[in-house]
Amino acid sequence: MPRQPRYFVPGVPLHVIQRGNNRQSIFRAAADFRIYFEVLAAVARRHDVVVHAYVLMTNHVHLLASPRSVDGVPKMMQAVGGRYVPYFNERYRRTGTLWDGRYRATVVDDDAYLLRCMRYIELNPVRAGVATLPGDYRWSSYRANAYGQPDPLVTPHGTYEALAAPLAERRAAYRALFHDALTEAELDAIRYATNRAWALGDDVFAARVEIAARRRAAPLERGRPPLRQGPTLFSDEGGDARAPAPDDVPGELT
Repeated sequence: MPRQPRYFVPGVPLHVIQRGNNRQSIFRAAADFRIYFEVLAAVARRHDVVVHAYVLMTNHVHLLASPRSVDGVPKMMQAVGGRYVPYFNERYRRTGTLWDGRYRATVVDDDAYLLRCMRYIELNPVRAGVATLPGDYRWSSYRANAYGQPDPLVTPHGTYEALAAPLAERRAAYRALFHDALTEAELDAIRYATNRAWALGDDVFAARVEIAARRRAAPLERGRPPLRQGPTLFSDEGGDARAPAPDDVPGELT
């Protein structure tokens, strides 16, 4: 089954994954991680995208980010590729694509699912066996979110800030979330939603996204009529976004 077109709603967080072509390495040395990090931080600011969590693995990248405009994430990812790929190709005397097709992205409910997605991202090195604890891994947002280590890429999300008012208590509450590993069901739900571009959230959230994005945001249930497809402001597929109908409120989930 092909993936659905991507869609972006300003202010709504996105889980973004980009992999190396044929799962090959996109980072071969510490300098590569640093260059990518610096490029990502710069273009995220330029295109008004705030990053709440990230991990840079050897052959793929995870981001949890909130765009403040419809085209913020597409422009950010295009700019990252436009600057990082030429650097990588020149450094390693290679040509051609670095990425495994297009990046994948899906909207995330900013209630319990957002914190769950942050744990999914920051626990990636532990699941991969390259770190014993999430704080042991250098190229991750965990140290910023859990201990307050300065990180120019990370902007706290409101759901994270709501864990506690005092910073020390907030960080302790966040660290406590990592005492238990994500269940297989939680892992499967995040992977399935991101790979298929389905909304990561409950049925109410998916319904709100369908109204805002004018496309299905969850698998079609047996007996349920398909959502009528129409022009949408929120997809980056098929050219420029089209204007909404007069009664639409662009990018707003109510």
